[in-house]
Amino acid sequence: MMRAAERHGIAAPTYVGTSTLGGQLYDFGSYPGMVLGVGVDERVTGDVYRIDTALIPVLDEIEAVYPGEAGLFVREMLDVACAGATYACIVYPVDAAAVSQLPRIPNGDWIAYRQARDADAA
Repeated sequence: MMRAAERHGIAAPTYVGTSTLGGQLYDFGSYPGMVLGVGVDERVTGDVYRIDTALIPVLDEIEAVYPGEAGLFVREMLDVACAGATYACIVYPVDAAAVSQLPRIPNGDWIAYRQARDADAA
């Protein structure tokens, strides 16, 4: 996201903090996919950033989200509690059908999971 902003001459995102959302996280290999879950006891950990609105179409392109086209990811707006405030955040979840054959990340933390996964593979 930082490199994309720089590449397009857009102000760098500002880190706000880390938060969680209800849902499940899955391993797509080189990236994770989150299935949002209403009433799901599991949480997915992620970082919250304040971004320039000019970055939104760039993020949509990175996630291959195009108006009128079905894709792996969709863009949704959710209220997220972080650092003592609530922010309207863009999230890019996947449909549950897309993860039926993928490993679930039980702790919902992609960074910790990837570090452990890659250490086990070495």
